[in-house]
Amino acid sequence: MGARMTETPEPMGRLAKGLAAAALFALAATTSGCTQNQALGRDQLILVSNDQLATLADGTWQRTLQQQGVVHDADYDAQLDRVAGRIVTAAGRGGETWNFAVIHDDSLNAFALPGNKIGVNSGMMKFVQNDDQLAAVIGHEVGHVMARHSAERYSQQLLGQVGLDLANAALAANNTPMADQIAAVLGAGVNYGVILPFSRKQELEADTLGLQYMARAGYDPHQAVDFWRRMMAQSNGQPPEFMSTHPSDQARIANLQAQIRRMGL
Repeated sequence: MGARMTETPEPMGRLAKGLAAAALFALAATTSGCTQNQALGRDQLILVSNDQLATLADGTWQRTLQQQGVVHDADYDAQLDRVAGRIVTAAGRGGETWNFAVIHDDSLNAFALPGNKIGVNSGMMKFVQNDDQLAAVIGHEVGHVMARHSAERYSQQLLGQVGLDLANAALAANNTPMADQIAAVLGAGVNYGVILPFSRKQELEADTLGLQYMARAGYDPHQAVDFWRRMMAQSNGQPPEFMSTHPSDQARIANLQAQIRRMGL
């Protein structure tokens, strides 16, 4: 019994070692993982390769196709192939293999996955009024791919997990105050201080890149503004912008209009 009573300092020692190890990991990650993204013109923290992320995304893609189903509509397929082909060529990636699919889902959405996979919901295909508006949607998703946003977000979450692991270590050491402090700084901060605002930044970056690609492909960038105005009219009772991973439609419209002015269009 006497020997056990002397163990209380040891958990703090382990916690201190854990903090030091996490700090070293974060420092190494932020220094060695920074790469320059030419499409964005800024540095990114990338801790995972394109091939690694594409392998992970392939399972998600296959499950989506199987569980939700693919819409085989000749008009939709022709329009998607026509517009997507011009957009990826404008982005400088026309020589690569891309997977595009119309997903059986009535919601107004589209998504991009690593490995050049882009899905457009059937509801979105119904909603767009012309090729130009579909080009705005496809351009945005190709923008996410070119910007390597999935890899960047995955890397951010990986670092955020370090903070949560530290909080768990503090709880295991019966140091509740320290656990609360770590969770507040590195846990809640992941949600409201890093991930969400950064995700909104990613969305606006994808909008900007998409606008450039659709203009290069010969589509009318002003149709992107019309598209988001229609989207804004469709949205009711949205959560506050701060609590959303996407910017408000009004913020997107303002950003697109500013970019069009910069492009002199």
